[in-house]
Amino acid sequence: MEPKLRIQELVKILNEANYNYHVLDNPTITDQEYDKYLRELVTLEEKYPEYVLVDSPTKRVGGEVLDKFSKINHKIPMLSLGNVFNEDEVRDFDNKIKKLGINPEYVCELKIDGLSVSLIYEKGILKSGATRGDGVVGEDITHNVKTIKVIPLKLAQEIDIEVRGEIYMEKDTLTKINKERLEEGLTPLQNVRNAASGSIRQLDSKVAAKRNLNNFIYHLPNPLDYGITKHSDALKFMKDLGFKVNSVNRIAKSIDEVIDFIKEYTEKRDTLPYEIDGVVIKVNDINEQQELGFTAKYPKWATAYKFPANDVLTKLTDIIFTVGRTGQITPNAVLEPVLIMGSTISRATLHNEDFVNNLGLMIGDIVEVHKAGDVIPEVKGTKKERRTGLEKPFVMITECPICGTSLIKKEGQVDYYCPNSLCPARGIEGLIHFASRDAMNIDGLGDEIIEDFYNEGFLKEITDFYHLYEHKDEILMLEGFGQKSFDNMVNAIENSKKNSLEKLLFGLGINGVGSKTAKLLAEHYETIDNLMNASVEELLTIKDIGDILAKSIYEYFKENKDLIDKLKMLDVNMKYLGIKKKVNENITNKKFVMTGTISFMSRDEIKKLIEEYSGTFTESVSKKTDVVIVGSDPGSKYDKAKELGITIWNEELFKKVVENLNDK
Repeated sequence: MEPKLRIQELVKILNEANYNYHVLDNPTITDQEYDKYLRELVTLEEKYPEYVLVDSPTKRVGGEVLDKFSKINHKIPMLSLGNVFNEDEVRDFDNKIKKLGINPEYVCELKIDGLSVSLIYEKGILKSGATRGDGVVGEDITHNVKTIKVIPLKLAQEIDIEVRGEIYMEKDTLTKINKERLEEGLTPLQNVRNAASGSIRQLDSKVAAKRNLNNFIYHLPNPLDYGITKHSDALKFMKDLGFKVNSVNRIAKSIDEVIDFIKEYTEKRDTLPYEIDGVVIKVNDINEQQELGFTAKYPKWATAYKFPANDVLTKLTDIIFTVGRTGQITPNAVLEPVLIMGSTISRATLHNEDFVNNLGLMIGDIVEVHKAGDVIPEVKGTKKERRTGLEKPFVMITECPICGTSLIKKEGQVDYYCPNSLCPARGIEGLIHFASRDAMNIDGLGDEIIEDFYNEGFLKEITDFYHLYEHKDEILMLEGFGQKSFDNMVNAIENSKKNSLEKLLFGLGINGVGSKTAKLLAEHYETIDNLMNASVEELLTIKDIGDILAKSIYEYFKENKDLIDKLKMLDVNMKYLGIKKKVNENITNKKFVMTGTISFMSRDEIKKLIEEYSGTFTESVSKKTDVVIVGSDPGSKYDKAKELGITIWNEELFKKVVENLNDK
């Protein structure tokens, strides 16, 4: 598209989004989409300044002001921060400052996911609270600000001051509110940011008071007026006045220390009681801040590192099918490339035909994607309201996309399979699985290398891994392989022979046997010979192994005795090397719930003990619960246990059980 036309299109999209979000309280696109479009517009305007429009959102500080509240003028504009999205952009922010001859010290703070607020005090008494609005004029929310308990109505000093911060809602508060709303038949609040914003914009302050909002103060707009020359000192000053200042902040002497802080809280963010969407980086010295100054929209002395989005929207351009190691056919989404949690994603699993149909996906849809377990890209849903009429329906295939064999669907299962045991795709996937981290963990053998070795004829079955050293000359001729990488690969293969039995059992690719079941079987049977000699009836006596899985395990070893014998000849370990779990008739295979406080053991110690003896520790009482351990000050779980007639151990009885364990 012509740059001029694309700029016009982006301005229209962003202005409509601003209006819908700020004026109508009705967001129509996600923050991730907004950031993407804005960054594209900034880039185009820098390259083609002759096409910049007078109503471009890059010329604005914020959005429209709602008319349902009275307005407050900000004496000092409330500017938003520019954003950076990766380590290179963080370093670029630092380099731009250093090019001006400043060697800065930074303060790192958490970027709270909530609503910005300005608070004005006269002689230490709260006079007004206002939203950012458009940065120059905000909305008067004083009546709701007064309901937030952490915001002082009177300061520790009789002082005239303006401070700024973030109104937010804690995660547990949102959970509690939504539980109550569901019980009342109301729609749950979407997330903590929308909940905080919606609560503070209520005309009735009683509603805001019930929402239990919270607040952090993080900015003093005019610190030099109070003789303060460091932002870190301003934080302490505001805390001493009685404001709640987030204790999670850090002075960083270098940009490397800034990046360390970012990495630390990228990992810790889920453990915090509130939501954060990034880290704010500020030059600490106020005089240096003033020297750096501002752009029309942002301060040059501060920026916000935005965490990669967990859930993003993108376009589903196609659905393709892959064949797994067991012959299972999996539909996969082909996506317009999108950044999720720091990596660019263009594929995502769609699991099976039922999954696609239940989501109602069509090729061409705008879909929501996230990383399941922060690892595997997965499509969560589709935005049907954004369809154009050009979308195509999903159709499940009937033949294997690799070998053309007609697919089968096993009774009682949702997946389709290629029944051809010689299908090349099944062979490659089986080899990849055997070498994977959770299986035999053969480092240096990635998916592409295994596929190359398969195509070269070096790898056809799993025993061939242990003969790869015989192909040294041919492998060293392949692109990317040198003597060192070859030696590392051979050493990794040799080390895999020493793995405990559960690694091998998982790597064999027995249908239905995941890593957890493999560990269960290895612990129970201790050697592969014991497992191979087990009958279906015997397998069924093991917890969590049902009829289909028991038959699958039995049939696998019946059909693959030669393979196991070959692996034995290659000195692959066939014994369980872990510590066998203890057994006790009072605990093993029983489900436990605890309520109240036990004086001689902590909750975590009790949980660990129960799991050590193959018991299960759960949080809620049900008919399936075997024992409820009751300490002092028990809760409703005790009453429910009595109501259901479940066995109850008081502290004295539980102590006897523990002492008997220690005696054995």
